[in-house]
Amino acid sequence: MVTSIVATGLAAVASVVSLTLAGHGGGHPGPLEWGGAPLTVDSLPRVPYVAHRGGAREVPENSMSGLMAAYRRGTAQVLDFDTRVLRDGTPVVFHDASLNRTTFLGGEVRALDAKEWRGVRLRPRDRVPGSWRSERPPTVAEVLDRFGGRIVLMLEAKDPRGVDRLAALIRSRGLTRSVFVNTNDPEVARRIHDLGLLTQLWRSARQLRTDRPERWRSYVDLLDVDIRARDADLGRAVRSGIPRVWAHTIVTPAQRDRALALGCDGIITDAPGRLARHPARTPGAVSAALGR
Repeated sequence: MVTSIVATGLAAVASVVSLTLAGHGGGHPGPLEWGGAPLTVDSLPRVPYVAHRGGAREVPENSMSGLMAAYRRGTAQVLDFDTRVLRDGTPVVFHDASLNRTTFLGGEVRALDAKEWRGVRLRPRDRVPGSWRSERPPTVAEVLDRFGGRIVLMLEAKDPRGVDRLAALIRSRGLTRSVFVNTNDPEVARRIHDLGLLTQLWRSARQLRTDRPERWRSYVDLLDVDIRARDADLGRAVRSGIPRVWAHTIVTPAQRDRALALGCDGIITDAPGRLARHPARTPGAVSAALGR
């Protein structure tokens, strides 16, 4: 039996579990609130906030209950999670290649099959606020079925072997305009685009020093840039012609305000609740503070 996580002050989360589902195309259930179609990226605000790994400074990362809590709190318009592939090809929600850091087990994720995965339990970190119990990390299918069409999702394909399977899961649920598929590899990004999915490409501060992001604008829908990058490098990304440039991983209001001042139009954060308590300053005010 999967043990559910209970967070202090999050009794409303239980209502997510009990949602009544109605039939939707592809043979998969869709929430009643979809109406005629799922929520898509076209519904996002001008500057969306992304709960990175569910908001890893506020909830247990990449857990179903953490994603549920982030959704119910409403401080982010996009839920982000990582994906790995099991030995039998099953895509699961997990960041590391190894089980050691976030579970009670050791060894490689890819060494397990779906049956063995049911015995894995997450180990909540002490620094996460609230009282959390252990639970099984979900599969990608479970997260898509729980949240798909109700909020925009962002998933990182940590293992390129799983891209075709991820594409099949997304397409069969009618979510091709509702899920960004993320990678650090431009060639994998091109493959994701060719599969008809929304393509997200993340780049580190070091990579951005020599990147020419305009080369990717024909197949990248979202460029995900490192907030630690130089102003000039972030500015070059913003001017690349790629339609969305979002900054990661933001944890302070000052980082958020810098990203906005430099022209980024999305915030990927481990602490969406914290940022919500500190409204963004206007770009003009931030520019003045930065001496521009």
